Amino acid sequence: MGLAKAGLLLLVLLVWQLLWLWGLPEYILGPVEILKHFGAALGSQELYEHIGASLMRSLPGFAIGTLLGTALGLAAGISRSFDQMLSPVIFLTYPVPKIVMLPLFMLWFGIGDFSKVLIIALACFYPTFINAYYGAKSTPTILVWSGLNMGAGRWRIFLRVVVPGALPLIFAAMRVSLALSFIVMFATEMINARSGLGHMIRVAENSLRFDLMYVSLLSIAILGYAGDRLLRLGRERVLAWQEQSA
Repeated sequence: MGLAKAGLLLLVLLVWQLLWLWGLPEYILGPVEILKHFGAALGSQELYEHIGASLMRSLPGFAIGTLLGTALGLAAGISRSFDQMLSPVIFLTYPVPKIVMLPLFMLWFGIGDFSKVLIIALACFYPTFINAYYGAKSTPTILVWSGLNMGAGRWRIFLRVVVPGALPLIFAAMRVSLALSFIVMFATEMINARSGLGHMIRVAENSLRFDLMYVSLLSIAILGYAGDRLLRLGRERVLAWQEQSA
């Protein structure tokens, strides 16, 4: 299966390169040309500065949003009072695109990075809250009653039964939230920023530097893929018990 995917990817890249050689519009570069420009950009300090600026916005937002969403989602999943207080608001506001809140956040918290981090955290909050909520709700009642009958306290049951049972859904939500953190970061930087990969694309667009646009897109793709691989590795380590019992 892995060889088939690699072969399909190589075929797509080959067709793309051949189409470019035959005469695509100038704003569509071939894979070889993109790699050449990306390699040249790796030798400059500017690219690393933009990557660092983007990561300093996306990663704190991802961490804040996922931690808060997981904690409140688990709390709402096991507590009826928390459920009645939080769930209606969360599920009512979930369909609203979070990026539309950026102008308000900029008014409330200023136009600096703090408002960008908060809007990223807001986008990451919802998937983790919902998955943690349903993960806690799906805990088999018989496991809870068995733990209580054997003398385990409620806090111990929460840590040993509820949380492990919800972890698969929480990790799935973290992968979604990581992708959202990069998407929202990109959008905020294109709207109002003086650094970052989104800002780099906006500058490249204004100056018709299509090479820089592709370098920025490839950079964000690599960062997103690397982050997703790290989350998958963490999931395999943390949930090794699940694979062994399957």
